[in-house]
Amino acid sequence: MEIRRAVVFPGQGSAGGAISGEVAEAVRRQVGDGEVPYQLSVFASSVGLLGELLERGVTPDVVAGHSLGEYAAAHAAGSVGLEEAVRLVAERDRLMNEAAGRNAGGMMALIGADPREVSVAVENFLEEDGIVVAANFNTPRQTVISGEPSALEAVAERVGGRKVKLQVAGAFHSPLMLEASLDMERLLDEMEFRDPEIPMVSATDGAVLAKSDDVRLALREQMLSPVRWVAVIERFLDLGVEEIVEAGADGTLTRMLRDFKEERLTGRAAKEVLG
Repeated sequence: MEIRRAVVFPGQGSAGGAISGEVAEAVRRQVGDGEVPYQLSVFASSVGLLGELLERGVTPDVVAGHSLGEYAAAHAAGSVGLEEAVRLVAERDRLMNEAAGRNAGGMMALIGADPREVSVAVENFLEEDGIVVAANFNTPRQTVISGEPSALEAVAERVGGRKVKLQVAGAFHSPLMLEASLDMERLLDEMEFRDPEIPMVSATDGAVLAKSDDVRLALREQMLSPVRWVAVIERFLDLGVEEIVEAGADGTLTRMLRDFKEERLTGRAAKEVLG
């Protein structure tokens, strides 16, 4: 099968949009008529946009998701059902917020810093001085660090680039999420997964996930592992992808694609495709 189009799904930091139809009903069955948890709203918006894309004949040859977006990607790939995915995302939101409440932390984007310089700065930071990790390798010129506030500031001072504090609830993809990760692992083990009908690329290492257990393991490991979006884009290129469509409300991943300066790839947000 030729692989030409990838559909990708954003994670935390993206805006959740209006939801309707089947996914809205699934969300209502999970949380009732109250406020929809943030992560669940992002997931549901992405799944809704995917449905609109499919109705227009915009079908993916391969899928991937950034952090939280991997749950939408796993559903789009046919590996996890809608009801199961909604439950998992709702629990992920709860567990991560509880972990953030117990362990104060945050995330900071380093724009223009050399990713290798960031990795070295993090590796050389003494644990007794605070917890900090490289959490997202988003583009060749954007790396995100995650950890305790004082450690974030200390590492940021050691590297170049512009510093931008992210508006997130906690230190995601860091050891401060360990308890949440262990609870999530148990939930994932209870769920039924199927072999993907559409190839899915892991945001942990850029591997192509072809079996149900591969998808389960990727979701199990992602809460503590860094997001390697650079590896995802490199894998897309290896597979022959020419077009990336983002099933997200605000085009976060589409904008990041500009940093790759890759002429073989075009990127469009769903609203542009559907507009």
